[in-house]
Amino acid sequence: MTTSTKSDSAAKRDVTKLQRAIVDGLEDVKAHDIQVFNTEALSPLFERVIVASGTSNRQTKALASSVREAVKEAGFPVPRQEGEQNGEWIIVDCGAVVCHIMQPVIRQYYRLEEIWGATPVRLKLGAAKPKPAELAAKKLAAKLAVEKAAAANTVVEKKPAAKKAAAKKPATKTAAAGAKPAAKKPAAKKVAAKTIKTVVVKPSVPRTAKAETAAKPAAKRAPRAKA
Repeated sequence: MTTSTKSDSAAKRDVTKLQRAIVDGLEDVKAHDIQVFNTEALSPLFERVIVASGTSNRQTKALASSVREAVKEAGFPVPRQEGEQNGEWIIVDCGAVVCHIMQPVIRQYYRLEEIWGATPVRLKLGAAKPKPAELAAKKLAAKLAVEKAAAANTVVEKKPAAKKAAAKKPATKTAAAGAKPAAKKPAAKKVAAKTIKTVVVKPSVPRTAKAETAAKPAAKRAPRAKA
């Protein structure tokens, strides 16, 4: 009985030490919303589940690498790792503790806290035990972070401006085609038809001849001689 009790306490100390090393590795790379859950009553495969968020593929990969180094330096075997190719959800399997490093959108979609979060535990020794109110606040903060990240990653497509229905039509076809407008021909002047009057010109008679004609009486015709 005594030996089993010592082994149990040693196993718990190892789990606590491993948990602390993982949390240290996450905090070194500024992980967001780190949560630790006791899963002894939920699964025989592991005793702790740690969930943390990274805002980009680069950060999630850096977090996973930092966790592996911290676990190795603490004297534990090098953990296995999955999901590093896309970086959206990386699982670092440390044996008794499994660490899930997720981007906010993926974390909000799968909601691992609802699966493993029945028994939250302290992140480190000496830290305050998480309360239900604090968990609710953390969930709200995580939700806001997800919405913010989704808004930042959303690409707003600009719709092309609608063409105006009442478009101005070109004044002439040539102007619409880009050619110079044809020069206007000068209007033909109207020639007023003039009435041509026929004028009979009488030969002019000198004044002396007129006077003589007026003074002399008209000559009488001589009678023809009778045969």
